[in-house]
Amino acid sequence: MTFRALNPHSVHGRQAEARRNDLVVLDAARDIFTAQGAGAPISAVAERAGVGMGTLYRRYGSKTELLQRLCVLAMEQALAAADEALQASDPWDGLSGYIRTCVELRSGALASLAGQIETTAEMRATAARSMALSADIVARAHVGGRLRPDVTALDITWLIEQFSRRSPAPVEPAEERNVRARLLAIALAGLRARPDQALPGRPPSRASYVNRWSQKPQPQP
Repeated sequence: MTFRALNPHSVHGRQAEARRNDLVVLDAARDIFTAQGAGAPISAVAERAGVGMGTLYRRYGSKTELLQRLCVLAMEQALAAADEALQASDPWDGLSGYIRTCVELRSGALASLAGQIETTAEMRATAARSMALSADIVARAHVGGRLRPDVTALDITWLIEQFSRRSPAPVEPAEERNVRARLLAIALAGLRARPDQALPGRPPSRASYVNRWSQKPQPQP
């Protein structure tokens, strides 16, 4: 699918065109890095996006700079979904809609880059905003009594990351889409409040989640 800009009326001309191109490259990067891992060559991303390497490097000075920008774009899409979720009159509808939108966007697909690239101030600030809004969405659902009380915002984040993975095929098989829709429905049903049945283990650690991106980056080819 082709991903929409966050606010198509906020930019014009060359800036709007550059953003559209960025989203095409982001779409391709999600395909490539979920299929081939963080070590995938940027040439594979360019080929999937239908752009030349020269085009990418005229806009970005390096592979790392490109990947940093793509991470910010992915988080911005999740932020837009979070804003919409917080406007929902029903907290459960807001939460489930947020999860479905992020899964459709594959907002967690670039998680494989954790520890592979240096994080920027913009990345860290955007991630902090995203985590804060996700916590607000979950808190609303808890207050409404629809979400099981032992589910945390990081549980939701990890869930989205797991569902962000896709087949390496250029066109996703219909059966895979069908299975994902079924499994996501099962996962959402499992988030419903169940006071008589606690989740196993302990809640995910914020420090552990954040520290994945703090590892020493590996050299980029």
